[in-house]
Amino acid sequence: MHISIICVGKISERFYTDAVKEYAKRMSRFADFEVIEVADEKIPANASEKEIEQIKIKEGKKILSKLKPQSCIISLCIEGKTLDSIELANTISEACQRTSHISFIIGGSCGLSDEVKERSDLRLSFGRMTLPHQLMRVVLSEQIYRAFMINSGAAYHK
Repeated sequence: MHISIICVGKISERFYTDAVKEYAKRMSRFADFEVIEVADEKIPANASEKEIEQIKIKEGKKILSKLKPQSCIISLCIEGKTLDSIELANTISEACQRTSHISFIIGGSCGLSDEVKERSDLRLSFGRMTLPHQLMRVVLSEQIYRAFMINSGAAYHK
């Protein structure tokens, strides 16, 4: 199994990268894990809706170019479906039966393009709160690891 987190922008804080690396190390017994970063687009001050839409389209094309064929695509969207950890574990388990690659997508600060959302097999929400994109990578990495632990029957998730 191969898990990718495709995300817009770079992490600037070392403690975030260290946390993601720790979960990647823990996950290595279950799956290959990678974080793929695509460059974010500059957002002009007081950007219009049209400019924001163009930014999402450009970032979306970069994201889509990183997808592997036959990948199960799970995009993080505030309007997506909320799952608890066991439901996410079941979703990952079911995806593992259909494909050898799962791509999780975290968009930029403007969100995801409609094209990315439409290509997604699941739109996943971690709730209506806004979280920093860098922190979201850590939270998502931990939840993916937790899902593998749940699926393996380990007690980690309790």
